[in-house]
Amino acid sequence: MSPQPNPSHPKPHSQKEASNEERADSRHFWIRKVVDRFFQILSILAAIVVISPLLLVFVFLLSSGGSSLTWDFLTQLPKPVGETGGGMANAIVGSCILVSLATLVSTPVGVLGGICVCEYGDARLRAAIRFTADVLNGVPSIIWGIVVYSWVVLRMKTFSGLAGGLALSFIMIPLILRTTEDVIRLVPSAYREAGLALGLRRGQVILHIILATARRGVLTGVLLAAARVAGETAPLLFTAFGNRVWAAHLQEPMAALPLQIFTYAISPYPDWHRQAWAGALVLLALVFFMSIVVRALAKGKSQ
Repeated sequence: MSPQPNPSHPKPHSQKEASNEERADSRHFWIRKVVDRFFQILSILAAIVVISPLLLVFVFLLSSGGSSLTWDFLTQLPKPVGETGGGMANAIVGSCILVSLATLVSTPVGVLGGICVCEYGDARLRAAIRFTADVLNGVPSIIWGIVVYSWVVLRMKTFSGLAGGLALSFIMIPLILRTTEDVIRLVPSAYREAGLALGLRRGQVILHIILATARRGVLTGVLLAAARVAGETAPLLFTAFGNRVWAAHLQEPMAALPLQIFTYAISPYPDWHRQAWAGALVLLALVFFMSIVVRALAKGKSQ
């Protein structure tokens, strides 16, 4: 007797069916390859679109103010109105003082606020603080200038660098708070449990374990906030006001790069326009340098 075919085994495909399957697989592979290449090109174009504004601004500033960026520009005071030459040394130093003052004021408040949101209080208090910080991040900077003008300038009866640094610190505080909160949340809970198991108080755990672990991230957030306020002009118009000489102390008007650029840009003098472009280039270089420091810290944190 001839063997009976086993119905459980599938019948072998014919040569024609196998050829059709190969063509279908080849077509599907070609379509996937085309789609993949299309999205690669689309991603590269999107990256170029993101980078191109920075490159265009840098090239334009370099072409417009690069020739004016001399040693005299960096070391000399502004010349009297109508005279050519001079520099923005007082504005460069004033910006550094104002940003440093704002950082000194805002860093303790922002870091402690981020710790409070992560480690203390109930859920409602944390949500309220978080929501308030988000709202404050969206407040226009000129509002802070008006507020500090009412609180400080009118009471002191003078514009001052102190008022300018305070206005900038109000902008930095919610930024630092939210960054600190995000960084502290990344610290594993096992670190906290290990510290408490060793008999440390909660404050010691936060100070010596959590903050020590998240210090690079916290410092990165502080530098990002400082870079954010380095180019603010509107709040300084109501507070620091600016001047054309060195500021002897914080209780008198103080020059700043954004203020000097604004004043020179709206003036009718071509030489001032040239110096305004050079000042904008210096300000961009300052923010760029701070961004490089932030990237270096973030890289060290990831390693």
